Amino acid sequence: MKVSFKIHYDTQFGQQLAISGSIAVLGKGKKSDALKMSYLGGGVWIAEIDLSKSRAKSFEYNYLLIDQGNDIVYKEAGLPRTVAIDKKLSKVVLNDSWNPYHEVENAFDTAAFDVIFQTSTPKVKAPKKSTKDTSYTFEVNVPRINSDYVAKVVGSSKELGEWDIAKALPMQYDADRNVWTITTPIKASHHKLKYKYVLVNTKDKNAAPELEGGFDHVFNIIENDPKVAVKFSDHRFNYDKHNWKGMGVALPVFSLRSENGLGVGEFLDIKGLVDWSSETGMRLVQILPVNDTMATYTWVDSYPYASVSVYALHPLYINLEAIGDLKDKKKMTKLKKLKKTLNALDTVDYEAVMNAKMDYLKEIWSEKKASFFKTAKVKEFIKEQEEWLLPYAAFCYLRDKYKTPDFSKFEDFANYDAKKVAKLFDAKSKVKDEVNFYVFVQYHLHAQLLEASEYAQSKGVVLKGDIPIGIYRFSADAWTSPHLYNMNGQAGAPPDDFAVNGQNWGFPTYDWDTMKKDGYAWWTSRMTHLSQYFQTFRIDHILGFFRIWEIPIDSVQGLLGQFRPALPLHVSELENRGVSFNHDRFCKPYIREHFLGEMFGADTDWVKKEFLEQKWESAYNFKAAFDSQVKIQAYFNDIKPKDDKDKARLEAIRDGLYSLHNEVLLIQALGYDDGQHYAPRVTMDKSRTFAELTPAQQYHFQELYVDYFFKRQEELWSAQAMEKLPAIKEATNMLICGEDLGMVPDCVPGVMKELEILSLEIQRMPKDPSIAFGHPANYPYDSVASPSSHDMSTVRGWWQEDRGDTQRFYNEVLGNWGEAPQDCEPWIAEQVLKQHLYADSIWCIFPLQDILAIDSEVRREDAEAERINIPAIKYHYWRYRMHMSCEELVNLKKFNNKLKGLVTASGRNTSY
Repeated sequence: MKVSFKIHYDTQFGQQLAISGSIAVLGKGKKSDALKMSYLGGGVWIAEIDLSKSRAKSFEYNYLLIDQGNDIVYKEAGLPRTVAIDKKLSKVVLNDSWNPYHEVENAFDTAAFDVIFQTSTPKVKAPKKSTKDTSYTFEVNVPRINSDYVAKVVGSSKELGEWDIAKALPMQYDADRNVWTITTPIKASHHKLKYKYVLVNTKDKNAAPELEGGFDHVFNIIENDPKVAVKFSDHRFNYDKHNWKGMGVALPVFSLRSENGLGVGEFLDIKGLVDWSSETGMRLVQILPVNDTMATYTWVDSYPYASVSVYALHPLYINLEAIGDLKDKKKMTKLKKLKKTLNALDTVDYEAVMNAKMDYLKEIWSEKKASFFKTAKVKEFIKEQEEWLLPYAAFCYLRDKYKTPDFSKFEDFANYDAKKVAKLFDAKSKVKDEVNFYVFVQYHLHAQLLEASEYAQSKGVVLKGDIPIGIYRFSADAWTSPHLYNMNGQAGAPPDDFAVNGQNWGFPTYDWDTMKKDGYAWWTSRMTHLSQYFQTFRIDHILGFFRIWEIPIDSVQGLLGQFRPALPLHVSELENRGVSFNHDRFCKPYIREHFLGEMFGADTDWVKKEFLEQKWESAYNFKAAFDSQVKIQAYFNDIKPKDDKDKARLEAIRDGLYSLHNEVLLIQALGYDDGQHYAPRVTMDKSRTFAELTPAQQYHFQELYVDYFFKRQEELWSAQAMEKLPAIKEATNMLICGEDLGMVPDCVPGVMKELEILSLEIQRMPKDPSIAFGHPANYPYDSVASPSSHDMSTVRGWWQEDRGDTQRFYNEVLGNWGEAPQDCEPWIAEQVLKQHLYADSIWCIFPLQDILAIDSEVRREDAEAERINIPAIKYHYWRYRMHMSCEELVNLKKFNNKLKGLVTASGRNTSY
């Protein structure tokens, strides 16, 4: 049996196509031994192999694009193609189409669209085989098709209906390979065979069929020969209509309100939001991270991005009644009373909720522990999750015992030892019940989130998660695998309009070189775990995969950070520009008499006496006791203010001292201690030390600043991302969206497009620095459009912040005449919503607050109360709650009908 291959691909000079496959003639999986193809002309590549002596029953293959050095330029996307070896045949003719990797439509092959387009698998009666005619197999990927539709093939031959769609040949869906396929004999009655694919609605006979757009598929027919089989593997159904687009809602789980909750949103409450989404034509629910953040047992733990485990779920989100009632009826009555009290609150009382839940969980654990480990589901859960679950449970026990998450204080357990930890779970262990308590809690959290996720899928609604860029410094992850992190640095972000001093998240940075050694196994394991619950996810601060903003361990603010990795400045670069390098002037805090009074007013003399020492007349250094921001922070933490006025005064002095530490131009580059390599301080042009340089010095420093931050690093940072992100992408089939906001390198859009990662378009944070606002009409298809994020004020809240910005937005972006209203009226909020609905972006995802804003009877009265986070405040209390329950939301028939109408009219509620 011979097999001929034919494919169209427009190569560049020096490039060639090759076939890599599972049999020897195709390299047997070794890509360097792939079979090189011959160029026929017109972009067509061909090859032929003889399998008459092969013992294989089938083989797999795919195409590669190689260069003159035999290096792979690109490989095809998708699963390998499969061919059965039938010795009764003399020849198999394969007519393939290249499956491109860097194509936005590949998003439809991800898990997210398995939920939206739940393809049916109708049984199709195959055409009878012929003893005279050549058999033809048609195969096509149809990503945007739901269970109401089937794919058919129609064409010029009698067997394909002679272009009569009513006689088109039904195809069979192959779920394993995500293709529609059918094989039929065709008589060679014409020289050419023309055909197209068509979608037919089997539920609604009045629905018009969707015939492929573009040119017909054309093939030169082969003379009748039953020993020849021809196969057409067409890349993708060519829709003649618009691109598919969807709408979603974003809300943290803790913000959900329901009649079943205990003062906070819970995993099972997601069902209510899913019901509302389904009711209004929305296809996605996006939440914030839901990992366990219990470190201090205070409201500080409400920050959802500081997880003590990247696997464990937060007990905050557990529904107690789903586990079962306590035997003690008085305690159950007390809980119901507390439930009523907490559910009546406008915001989440994190500490009261957590105390109530943890007390209840411990009570019910004591009742159920004897039988807990006997069920098959529990055994299966532990078996699948024990690699992270047991160390996490031990960490929680030790955190509680020593009253700190700082594992350096865990005495004999300070350094993680798997054998020691295993003994805590031993049947003879005195603390086995205490460690297994956390296994019990995690099992029920897992079951409840899984239930919510499966419910969403049954409703055709995608659940979107959020992956924090960092881990908490004192976490189970850092305890068990400290070698994966740089514990002597802090991750954060450079300054932006929302945090002028930058952000210091306090997380250790990743040791990417170590992670690379095992193929980024920690990341792939993390992604696989999350794919149990989510079909798509947002990578928080995706820029961290290109480079991370690393802040010294003794800094509080983010201005003294620098990017890791980065190509540093050398002192010779200053010298070559005629600027003599002066370490004391450029690298140490610039503190001068003439601006201290302006900063500290009446407290100036005390500040000088307490914190500073004179270097020379009118110039100062910090005393050794205060030579870092952390030391200053510790000093002020020990002072108890007399009243609110005194508190504000002390904070102003503290922040002023922080800013004096930031008065430098150059920071020693990471990995260098030779006094020759430096990084420029970010936003140095806003500093006093820069302002007091000579004009010539300012020019040269600014020149080097621009080169350092915006030119010299691009190739390095692109290579860094292309090293890490593919491993994360290939770990699962989830759809990925990257939060690419802030100080974005030029290389980022290209890398994200190549890896098919959706970008995030926030109207008030446009990618183009020359404009104040983005316009949804200009957003690319491979993006998520949103008016705001959880780190920003809502549209209504922002409307009150800067009258000038509001007026410009009202006139220039919304296209309205005259003076902007003082408040963001419902009709304005609706204009913003419509703008985004009609964007080209594949997804439009709105915070719930910005959706409800379109109706004065539905939205909250106080817009400021709807804000979730203020990034400039390091210890912000995350406690926002919906002002109505999910049950009430679902029953807003008039509002919901209006919203569904808006979504549907925009084309974001279509069948395909």
